[in-house]
Amino acid sequence: MSAARKIVLGLAAAALAGGTVAVTGPAVATPATGTSAAAECGVRADGKLWCGNRVGAKGYEHRRYNSAVRGPLNTSPSWFQCWGRGDQHAGGNNVWYWTKLDNGQWGNVAAVDVHTSVDPAPGLREC
Repeated sequence: MSAARKIVLGLAAAALAGGTVAVTGPAVATPATGTSAAAECGVRADGKLWCGNRVGAKGYEHRRYNSAVRGPLNTSPSWFQCWGRGDQHAGGNNVWYWTKLDNGQWGNVAAVDVHTSVDPAPGLREC
């Protein structure tokens, strides 16, 4: 693991523990102690949805498959800032989640690629 990745994960852990550290790296979530990444999916005190996702999922400029691809989600779990409606997708709805992708770009990820039990995720703000 690179030193930069260790720093980002350390800052994320500090922020999740109740600190006031701002995490600006890619959307990589650190699960709380004693829980599995797959089991944890919900909106935390920071207002973000922390949830597992399909590794390799694409983030798009707009909530449409025909818009530019901004980058991938190569890690799981990830965090998502908010949700909005766009193209229908294989998940049976038109909900998309906004996040910082693993390349540092911001993008929309179709809900089918986020391991939520219901879309939009309860408690996450609309954007």
